[in-house]
Amino acid sequence: MASGISLSLSRLGAAEQRSVAAYETLPGSQQWNPAAGGAGRIDGVAKATGAKLYASDFRAADLPGWPADTSHAILVRAPDATHVYTGLDLARLSGALKPSVVVTAEDLARSGISTPEFYAGDLFCPAGKTPIYMGQPVALLIFEQFDAFDQARLALRDGTFVKFGEETGPVSLPNYGAFRFTRVAGATPDAPDVYSPLQEGWVNPGQFQNTALPVWVPFAKETPADYAKAATHGEAIRAQLSADDPALLVLDRAFETQSVDPMFLEPESGIAWYGNKDKKLELVIGVQSPFEAAESVASMLSKASAPIKPAHINTQFAYVGGGFGGRDHTPFPLYVALAALFFPGRAVRLAHDRYQQFQGGIKRHPFKMRSQIGIDRATGRIQAFAADHVLDGGGLANFSANVATCAATAAIGIYDVPKVDVTTVALHSRGVTAGSMRGYGSLQTMTALEVLIDEAAAALQLDPIEFRRRNALKPSGRTMTGNPYFVSVRTTEILDKLEKHPIWQQRAQHKASARDGTLVGTGVSCVTKDYGTGGDCTQGRVEIGADGRISIHCDHVEMGNGIGTALANRVARHLGAVAGEVSVARVDTYDALGLVTSGDSRTMDQKTQDAAGKNPRWVPAISSATSASIGAHVGTHAAAEAARVIFRFGLWPAALQLWRIAPADPRARQWEKASWKDGQLIMPGLEPLALPRLAATAHARQFVTGAMTHGFSRWAWSRARFPISGEQYRAEIDALAIRRGGGKFQRVDRVSVKFPPTNNNRIGVGFTALCGTLVRIEIERATGALRIAKAYSVLECGEALVPEVVLGQSQGGFAMGVGYALLETLPPYEGGPGNGKWNLGQYLIARGSDLPLRDLEIEVLPPLTPDESPKGMAEVVMIPVVPALLSAIHDATGKRFQSLPVTQATLKGALA
Repeated sequence: MASGISLSLSRLGAAEQRSVAAYETLPGSQQWNPAAGGAGRIDGVAKATGAKLYASDFRAADLPGWPADTSHAILVRAPDATHVYTGLDLARLSGALKPSVVVTAEDLARSGISTPEFYAGDLFCPAGKTPIYMGQPVALLIFEQFDAFDQARLALRDGTFVKFGEETGPVSLPNYGAFRFTRVAGATPDAPDVYSPLQEGWVNPGQFQNTALPVWVPFAKETPADYAKAATHGEAIRAQLSADDPALLVLDRAFETQSVDPMFLEPESGIAWYGNKDKKLELVIGVQSPFEAAESVASMLSKASAPIKPAHINTQFAYVGGGFGGRDHTPFPLYVALAALFFPGRAVRLAHDRYQQFQGGIKRHPFKMRSQIGIDRATGRIQAFAADHVLDGGGLANFSANVATCAATAAIGIYDVPKVDVTTVALHSRGVTAGSMRGYGSLQTMTALEVLIDEAAAALQLDPIEFRRRNALKPSGRTMTGNPYFVSVRTTEILDKLEKHPIWQQRAQHKASARDGTLVGTGVSCVTKDYGTGGDCTQGRVEIGADGRISIHCDHVEMGNGIGTALANRVARHLGAVAGEVSVARVDTYDALGLVTSGDSRTMDQKTQDAAGKNPRWVPAISSATSASIGAHVGTHAAAEAARVIFRFGLWPAALQLWRIAPADPRARQWEKASWKDGQLIMPGLEPLALPRLAATAHARQFVTGAMTHGFSRWAWSRARFPISGEQYRAEIDALAIRRGGGKFQRVDRVSVKFPPTNNNRIGVGFTALCGTLVRIEIERATGALRIAKAYSVLECGEALVPEVVLGQSQGGFAMGVGYALLETLPPYEGGPGNGKWNLGQYLIARGSDLPLRDLEIEVLPPLTPDESPKGMAEVVMIPVVPALLSAIHDATGKRFQSLPVTQATLKGALA
């Protein structure tokens, strides 16, 4: 009792009773059954009540077999990247504040620790060198006691402990990638392209000496022949746009986007323990790419010398408190491992606070873009488009080259453009590293495009929606790389929805009736966003007990994307009930498959793939990172296929026995006519069979009761045949193991396989989802304050596995789009987050007062067919919000803004 308030303190009982793996098990079905038409989220209650545990929640005492006490580490980063780093001045951390261990570049060099290839660059900046970027780590400080750590963390925040010498200017490093995408369509829609990346391959320009940017124009000697061919066509397109043709409306505009932080709820954290006697390294971390994190830690230590080199690494993956791409291929787990290795025998926790997350976390790429568009004045049809993109990739390469190509291949959005030429280059800079982040480059380029489209419609005096409808890519049309989409394209349907909505129909009325001192504007945008990477993998394991209880294991990560519920829902379609156990981020439970891989799935040629595929255990890649946009399409695929195997070779044979249907009876092969209702298998004219009865029979007869599968997608799934129960079973998987009855899993070697052709790597985009947005805004003329009065988004995502998750992702995407358009920005270098002084005091994110909480309508179109596959929609719902707001601002003010964010201060200045 203190001051009239009673306090009770107790240990987490659940933490004493369960292992980490149990924490990763979602709580199960309770009363929810999507197979019976129900709805809900099996992961929702734990999140809403605060019972869900994240990586940052764990301490050593919570983990079975770990030491009782937790030590703590601080990752010290360089706030400067233009002077020579000379070392640390830790004199002020004396007495109780003195760290127990200080780890520097010299310690790593002595121990033989190497940087994994993906993170090329020094893990710690060595003394005597200029940091290659602001925020580059220089040392790891480890404190045995929490109090010392806590006080030292506050003392270190001013950055003066990191010492610098002579000024050198920023380190100059090669760019991360440069590409050119050029397409010239044939004379008719059905004619072959004159030139396209799909036909000719992707090309990179030649460069001269040390020029900062590539030399894009073709030269006879210095330029590779394949690039010269693309550049010749590209320059002809640009010449057409530069010609003085009165029949062609040509707009030439620049657009610039800013750097922003993913701002996920839980800063990066992890805890590790290295036993110096048994040489076992234990880690608990939360990332989007668990398989890659485990591989990277192993790679870093592969050449380490004793006693640093562990004999075994056990990595356990906890829930992730938000990701948005910022936890995909992050170097943070490497430093968690190093903290334990250099303080053996103790459990060490490394956790960013928000200052440190701003300083060292992955950011969204800022873009500089110049775009040209040519439109036939008579028809209002786009004839040609050209653009140049320059990305600031920051200090490490990360995924900058991939973001550049994704942005470039998305540059014409929903439109059918017969002539396209886009160059893109991702540069190294001294800024904080940019990498994966929601939108993945498409956000930047489609925002610039949609603003340009609105301006073109106004210049042609065409309705903005009608102009989009005239130029929309048809379902059979070709993208700018020269391929058609492999999924449904519903642009016209979405445009019709936008046009008929009251926000659009009543725009003139609301503008005319605006209050004095208030400007009203309405904006529209419609975009497409690819989902999948062209190299996606999924592993799944599904088992059913003799009592009918279902368990699911999956290698994809729960990070707010509802993957657990999506898995349970998709598996329930095949097995009739929601799983009682769904375990995610599991990369350790598929040993029976015996998978091996080699090479790079995105660069290998067909001959190499064909030769490797003769090994029945070989797959192009084993496990890929999780993003919300591929959860439904990729993350649930392997588990769904495993469930299909269990039904076909376990529950269906059990049903035939219970129905006394002989194998020769024609009904024995009519499994596709069976359906589930209220936990019972229904077949016309036959007795309904409850799932527990079927499961018990399958176990008793040694039918298939468990399956684990692996799938690989390169804009199409691998397909293979497997011998099961005397049949040749065909499925969209490339590896399979099954369990019969209560036995062990046994691998079933495929007898044939068809991996997606390596030429699919030229596609760039094969799967897409669409979203359109309308917003009506009000701007206070005197202050520039903007209020979103009403908003509407309409999207299509194939089968919505969990409608609540689709709605939640749409609402979250809207909020993130508002923040990007109106609020969020990070200066690039010395004044930016790399100086270690940034927190939410300076960085403004969207709050409830910035959003139309009660006036945001989300409409999800039903799937075109009952069996349409789920699409990834978590990114596309954010993108149109940004240009729709810019369109509305122009409608209200008459001013077009060509850079983000458009803040209140910006608007006030423009209206003064």
